[in-house]
Amino acid sequence: MCHVFVLSTLAFFSCSKTETANPVPTNPPGDTVPVTPPREDTFPPQQVGITTQKIDTKGGNISNYVLYIPDGYNEKKDYKWPIVIFLHGVGEMGNNIDVIKNVGLVKVAAGKPFVIIAPQCLSGWWNPQYLEILYKEVISKYHVDPKRVYLTGLSMGGYGTWDWSSAHPERFAAIVPISGGGDVNRMKNLKTMPIWVFHSADDPTVNVENSRVLVKQLRALGNNVQYTEYPNGGHDAWTRTYANQDVYTWLLKQHL
Repeated sequence: MCHVFVLSTLAFFSCSKTETANPVPTNPPGDTVPVTPPREDTFPPQQVGITTQKIDTKGGNISNYVLYIPDGYNEKKDYKWPIVIFLHGVGEMGNNIDVIKNVGLVKVAAGKPFVIIAPQCLSGWWNPQYLEILYKEVISKYHVDPKRVYLTGLSMGGYGTWDWSSAHPERFAAIVPISGGGDVNRMKNLKTMPIWVFHSADDPTVNVENSRVLVKQLRALGNNVQYTEYPNGGHDAWTRTYANQDVYTWLLKQHL
């Protein structure tokens, strides 16, 4: 009988020790696991809509640019915006920045779901050296996504789009050159770049062959480049292009 009592006592203490060493966690009724809110970035607020900004390109031929900030930019603290850089044509060259507000992409900027940067070329030609200074400044200054930077331009800006993107393809998620041309030997640098090219067949200013030859070379390199050739319209292939919502839908699907 004594042995039975001792064994029972040992069993009781053994069970008590096990239960004490491994407590079962419980939550009071109605408790839920806390959810960590998304991280909010800190960045300077910007005036919504179109403004003009100055930039120092160290003696270069860019000193101003038009900035478009979309609605919601200042409120969406955890969202980095896509950004489109627009390069104008020779007709907008000079030092009157206001002319940039009425041409190409900037003219139809209202309501677009991305930041727009439209520099003005003072003289000469678009130079990637100075465009690179612009790129670095806007990426650091604004709340934008470096994996969704897009480049587009018309006429001289179309040439600038081909030139800059082929010199620095790592910068851009996609490009849309319009009524321009470029160096066919540099297309190898763009063989994996998403590209949509636009040109009019009857362009009297920049012959359509300037786009055709680049598209042909890109396709030979395996790039599934999209090419839209309008049967007419002259040099202005950009009004229809920038009015086409499909262009923006396609563009915003691309990312690095």
